[in-house]
Amino acid sequence: MKYFLSAALIGFLLAPLLVEAQLNPIVNATLNGKIVDEETGTPLEGVNVAIKGTTHYVLTDSKGDFSFVTGQKLPFILVLSHVSYKTTELKVDSSPVVLTLLPATSQLADVVVVGYGTQKRSDLTGSVSKINPEEVHAIPEASFDAQLQGKAPGVQINTNTGVPGSDVFIRVRGATSINASNDPLYVVDGVVVNNTSLQNIFQDRATSPLTDINPNDIQSIEVLKDASAIAIYGARGANGVIIITTKRGNYGEKSKIEFNASEGRGWAPEDRVWKTTTGPEHATLINEYNANIGKPLPFRPESEIVNGVPGRGLPGEQPTYDRMQYLNRTAQLRNYDISIRGGSQNTKYYLGGGYNKQESIWKPMGFERYSFKANIDHKLSESVTIGTSNTLSLSKRDQARPANGGNGTLLQASLNIPTYLPIFDEDGTPLKWVNFDNIDVLTSTVNLWSNSYHYVGNAYFSWDILKVLNFKSSLGIDYNNYEENEYWDTRTILGASGGKGTQSITQSGTIINEQTLSYDGKSGSHKFGALIGNTLQRIILKNVSATGTNFPNNSYTQISSAATQTASQFTSESKLASFFSRIDYNYAGKYYAEFVLRADGSSRFGANNKWGYFPAVGVGYRISEENLFKNIGSISNLKLRASYGITGNQGGIDDYASQGLWTGGFGYSDAAGSNELPGTAPLQIANPDLKWEKTTQLSVGADLGLFNGRINAEFNIYDKLTTDVLLLIATPGSTGFSSYLTNYGEIRNRGFELSVNSVNVKTNDFSWRTEFNISKNKNIIENIPADIPFAGRDLIRLQKGHSMYSYWLYKQLYVDPKTGDAVFDDLNKDGKITAEDRQIVGSTWPKYFGGLSNTFTFKGFDLNVFLTYSYGNYVWNHNRMLGETGGTLDANRVLLASQLDRWTPEHTETNTPRLTTENYSRQENSRFLEDGSFVRLRSLTLGYTLPQSLTRSVGIEKARFYVAGSNLFLLTDYTGSDPESNMGTENIQGYDYGTPPQPRTVQVGLNVQL
Repeated sequence: MKYFLSAALIGFLLAPLLVEAQLNPIVNATLNGKIVDEETGTPLEGVNVAIKGTTHYVLTDSKGDFSFVTGQKLPFILVLSHVSYKTTELKVDSSPVVLTLLPATSQLADVVVVGYGTQKRSDLTGSVSKINPEEVHAIPEASFDAQLQGKAPGVQINTNTGVPGSDVFIRVRGATSINASNDPLYVVDGVVVNNTSLQNIFQDRATSPLTDINPNDIQSIEVLKDASAIAIYGARGANGVIIITTKRGNYGEKSKIEFNASEGRGWAPEDRVWKTTTGPEHATLINEYNANIGKPLPFRPESEIVNGVPGRGLPGEQPTYDRMQYLNRTAQLRNYDISIRGGSQNTKYYLGGGYNKQESIWKPMGFERYSFKANIDHKLSESVTIGTSNTLSLSKRDQARPANGGNGTLLQASLNIPTYLPIFDEDGTPLKWVNFDNIDVLTSTVNLWSNSYHYVGNAYFSWDILKVLNFKSSLGIDYNNYEENEYWDTRTILGASGGKGTQSITQSGTIINEQTLSYDGKSGSHKFGALIGNTLQRIILKNVSATGTNFPNNSYTQISSAATQTASQFTSESKLASFFSRIDYNYAGKYYAEFVLRADGSSRFGANNKWGYFPAVGVGYRISEENLFKNIGSISNLKLRASYGITGNQGGIDDYASQGLWTGGFGYSDAAGSNELPGTAPLQIANPDLKWEKTTQLSVGADLGLFNGRINAEFNIYDKLTTDVLLLIATPGSTGFSSYLTNYGEIRNRGFELSVNSVNVKTNDFSWRTEFNISKNKNIIENIPADIPFAGRDLIRLQKGHSMYSYWLYKQLYVDPKTGDAVFDDLNKDGKITAEDRQIVGSTWPKYFGGLSNTFTFKGFDLNVFLTYSYGNYVWNHNRMLGETGGTLDANRVLLASQLDRWTPEHTETNTPRLTTENYSRQENSRFLEDGSFVRLRSLTLGYTLPQSLTRSVGIEKARFYVAGSNLFLLTDYTGSDPESNMGTENIQGYDYGTPPQPRTVQVGLNVQL
């Protein structure tokens, strides 16, 4: 709470400074004009119009008009700049004027946000992907990172679940860690924000704090990938850095109001819903299994008694009950955003509010977010600027346990119960089978719910000491109060003993203070840049929770009403002190060099390794600036880049990972039978040498622009070697500890990225633009002390020479067409199939992945078709493994319809073996590791913008209507719910267990600008 109060105090102190006060300027000239696109004649909004040699500038309005009042005298030189057009200098000597700009289709003039500053894309030596969030806003994802899938080369994103508000699997140039985090670092308006779930009540799907940020408030997203780009973030940059810049107003801009609204529906694609056997089919398979092993048929006439047990009725007499109808629903999607932005000569502002509601296609889950955004900047003078950024949100979640093997899970209560067993008894009482809950009970009430109160903000002071020298100081806060609740009533298994309730409140607070001094100068053809700075960061995590059991009845859900009450709490804190510098040099726009060094001191690491040092160097050579290439008209840009450097990783480990710890709660008695007294016990062995994981990366790339930038391509290859991997190592039992955290192991990631953007057609009425990217990453464990098992049944094994997320299974070669028996690979050739024959069968890493987008415009119409794809990855279909048991579990487990493809004397060409105990005794069977390659129509958007001649007559600058669909098409051989499935825990990828499929959605929307 104190972080929130601190933020409020900062805003209060800044408020008086935002009152504009200035003297009337001396007016020597008034210049009125219009700026249009040179190729199409379209008026250009947001063009920066400045007089060369001064700091005074204005922006064009939606009609392309501007008005300049200045103390300068005509004639003078205007500098015109816009992110999508070539910066141009023009001499003007009269008023009014009409000026033109050429599109910068090569994107070289784009301004790219990098660590602690900005650079022109043309000046980059590192690998940075810039994403326009406007292109993906229509995709109904609660979190902006999920919307980025397929947009940035080298960035693998799996949205993985149909539960809105859940975490997202994201890897930038591979995975570098086993026990620590593999997630990138997120920086929002200069504030490093937490992206780790604050859940404390056990669930199998983690929530994401990033869903608290409204995507509509985001102006741009940059993904920093290579060492030259990420070394400035030192000990936290090894997994890449994602920089989010939110919207701000413009000085001298008339107030602009924008309103966005959309309504939609989502549903489970029919081919992604699990197909189960009917009651008669289930009974037929059970009978066949028993006949094959020589046992009596369970489904026989009820009058036929065998061994004192009557029959269950003939297979054809069995009913079929559809439990999935209680689980699936048509989900509501709703989004409303409103914002106002603008500014005077000295003050600019952006205010935004949003409401988002997304129901899951599985009852009763859903996500709801209320958000408010306020960004304000004010010039105290020509050289001093202050400002503040503030994001405040409330996110509400109705939650459940989709599947985790425990009680209360939707999967067990719906899919896993045989379909011939009734849901209710004759008087309507919900029935429970196989020690699973009743699906109607679980879906008619919310057992788990949470509220997330989240504030992200900062305040800054910027001083242009000289025209080329700037000092900036900022204070940022990321505060999240996460409140969880659960109540299991007496109709559930967990609440059978009078009900069970839990409340947990977790507070995460980050304070970060930064100072930078930057220099940006030029002398002739030489351009120099320098940056030095420091960071002080403190993170505090607190939790208190209470649990109650045995309530008076289900109307009492407060913990204070429970007969038995228990409580727990914890507090954790870490600190980081950093110093960093960057020097960049540019000669004549041809030769580039950049040097970066950061030093980080962390409280998390051992006394002998508190400080780490992270250097990097990047170089670039624009060959197209050579005279030879200037005469080749088809080549507008050709640049070579290379970088090398070291970054670190400390994410995902405990704040006290290096320290020897003791714990309380161990009672003891002085004498037999006497009362226990408070005591302590060893908890963790110390490791004073513990240090960061270290990732060394070499990256080489090339940029190519053709035909005046109509075609732009970027290619990168990289080699990342992570050493000193943070790893839990087993210790001898005699030490009193089972394991300790140390630095041991090496992981390598090698790959390439290719992106191509082209303007295929551009006329006054029609345009066609294409964006394509493809990436490949090869992950290899170079060194670990021993094989490490992951997931239940040790399905995943980390093994030297293989990639992370590799599956360790019995390899089924085929089904013998003569006998129907499964034939497995006898790895050690001993004539028996034992655990010694288990082997690495496949990896969940795709061989290639990426996206393809085509955008068409015709007069007022626009159409975008966006595809994502993945090739060569494998997915473990755990649901299929549970549902193809060969009848061995009889009434204790459902049989999927795919079990009907089993071997029979009449059906011998199949990969599903004959129904016998031996054929289904090995669940760790490669038959359930499936090809997860896919092509998905990620989004399809059709819009129409009304003519301005019509809208301006009623005071509307722009009005656009659109229809958007997502996941409308999926091409894959994977038979499970979704080929992007993963557990979302323990760095495990490609594991499909009770994951709701991604919904198929359709929305209609309206965008209005006033």
